[in-house]
Order: sequence, then C-alpha cells, then structure tokens
Amino acid sequence: MLFGYGISIFLTSLNLAEILGPKWAMAPSEKTLIVSVITGTFGLAFFYMYAALRNRGEKVAKRIESDILKIPAEEMLPATIGLIAGLIIAYLVSQLINGIEVLQTAYINTILSILMYLFFGSLGVNISRKKGEEARPSFLAGLAMRDAAGKGKGKRDSGAPKILDTSVIIDGRIADILKTGFIEGDIVIPEFVLGELQHIADSSDSLKRNRGRRGLDVLNRIQSEHGIEIYNTDDEKSLDDIPEVDVKLLKLAQIMKGVVVTNDFNLNKVAGIKGVDVLNINELANSVKPVVLPGEDMQIFLIKEGKEENQGVAYLDDGTMIVVENGKKHIGKNIDATVTSILQTSAGRMIFAKPRA
Repeated sequence: MLFGYGISIFLTSLNLAEILGPKWAMAPSEKTLIVSVITGTFGLAFFYMYAALRNRGEKVAKRIESDILKIPAEEMLPATIGLIAGLIIAYLVSQLINGIEVLQTAYINTILSILMYLFFGSLGVNISRKKGEEARPSFLAGLAMRDAAGKGKGKRDSGAPKILDTSVIIDGRIADILKTGFIEGDIVIPEFVLGELQHIADSSDSLKRNRGRRGLDVLNRIQSEHGIEIYNTDDEKSLDDIPEVDVKLLKLAQIMKGVVVTNDFNLNKVAGIKGVDVLNINELANSVKPVVLPGEDMQIFLIKEGKEENQGVAYLDDGTMIVVENGKKHIGKNIDATVTSILQTSAGRMIFAKPRA
C-alpha cells in the first residue's frame, strides 16, 4: 500500500495542467479521488507481487555479490578509483543539467542525473579495470628490474647453501659461529671434502692426524647442533676431471649457487676472480676484534725476537701479533707500549708499536 500511495503522490505532483494543458487541471476533490484509486490499485498490485519481487531482488543481490567476488583482488583498487572518478564526473554533469531551464519540469533533471551517475560510474569502473590490466605487466616488470639491479650490486642471498671447505672445518671456529645463528641457509659438506678430511685423519704424520681428527670432531658437533648435508657429487660429471679439491669446491659453489665458507687466503682470492661468494672466517674474526688506534697505549708481554734487528714480538689475547720497535731487550718482560701503526689484511691484522718513553 505504501508503494501505491507513493506512486499516486508522485503522479499528482507532476502538475499535469502545466505539462498537458489547462484541460487537465483538477479540483482538490478530484485529486483526492485519483490518489485513492491509484493507491488502491498499485497497493494491491504490489501486495500480490511482493513475494515474486522479493525473490527476484534476492537473486539480483546475490548475482551482484557473485560478480563482485569474481573480481581479482588486484583489480579492486583500480575499479574503486574508477568508480569514484566516474561519480565525481556524474555530479559535475548533473549540476550542469540542473542549470538548463528546459529540463526543470516533470523531474526530468532528476531522472537524467540518475542516468548520469549510472553511466559514468559504470564507465569509470570498466576503464580503470582495463587500464589496470594493461599497466600491471609494466609494473611487475619494473619490480623485477629493480630486484635484478639490487642483486647486480653484489647483494648476497642469505639463504644460499653454505659450503664448508677443509680448512674451516679443521679450524673449528665455524661450529661456534653456527651456534650463534649468524650464518643462515643449509650447511653443505661435499663428499670430496669429507674424503680429504678422512685422509688427513689417517695420515702417518701425528700433527696432520690430530688436525684431521679435530676436523671430524667439529663435523660431529655441527651435525648434532645444527645439521649438515653430505653432498654426493657422483652425479656432477663436470667435477670428475678436476683433481684439485679447491677448484672442485668453487665449481660446486657455482653449480649450487652457494657460498664457500673458508679461512684459506688463497682460496678466497681465487673465488673472487671466479665470481664465487665467500665467507672468510678470518675476516669475520678481524671485524669483531677490539679497535686499536695509533697513539693508544697498551701493556704487553714480549715473548720473542722479531724478523728485523732489535724487534720484539708480543700477542694480544685474540692472537693479534704486535711488533715492537727496539723491543728485543725487553723480551720476557711486561712493558707499556704505544701503537704507531696498524696493518690490516684479509689474512689478519698486525700492530706496530714502540716502548713508551
């Protein structure tokens, strides 16, 4: 009934006398009769049609919801922006329509405004979605180029496999470093490195034998605390004709796109030439040593002669060698020395000093 009453009010408010001529002018009683008839007619019509209209409305709502859910997430933002832009344009156009005097009758301006909002809103959504699809490949390509440029600047993948060489295993410090969690990625031991380690452990030379056994103990510790992967290289035919273990190691690192972990100075240099990433334990140790600057004083114990005349040699607790000028006469004594210079290389650090006056 409310729908019928609303329609009747709408029709009678159109002022048909102005639209169709004076002969359509109605007295108040006639208007009341017309309102009653229209209200009853449309009220009963909508009453019987309500169930069908409700079902139809629910189907339309579900279809709209389904269509919206089918829109990919990456298209939602462009579509929303397009809708907002379309509604803004529709508002501006409707303001222009409202200023046209010819369209100020019979709610024509209202109907046109509604049509403008529907048209420009739909147009904005469609254009934005299509242009978004065209721009997406260029956007993704730009991101890929930026990532590639970042990698080209020498950024190392922290999750790349770390391949240990024989020297760093025998050294033993790698076990403590792994325990701290500073090194990420899988720990890989090639079979030929394990074979070399076993060969050293079986050596007739007691010094080599002890170093080899120490390396095996370090491997057992890493296996129990961190886990390691013994890499079988039988399927890598490109390694069969390479007799040198160090060259095999670098070749394997290139195949696996891994990082070699070593403290071998020469291997470090060769890896740099071949473009293989290296983690040098000695460089790490040097980087965390206490900083000593020229002019600083320190107390040291001289233990032996240096290579040059009148030189004495001392060591810090971290193993750093200190060469003391005119220190030969102080061997076996604690003295106060002043740092004169520092020599830093990838193989280590050396401090030069002289007795404090």
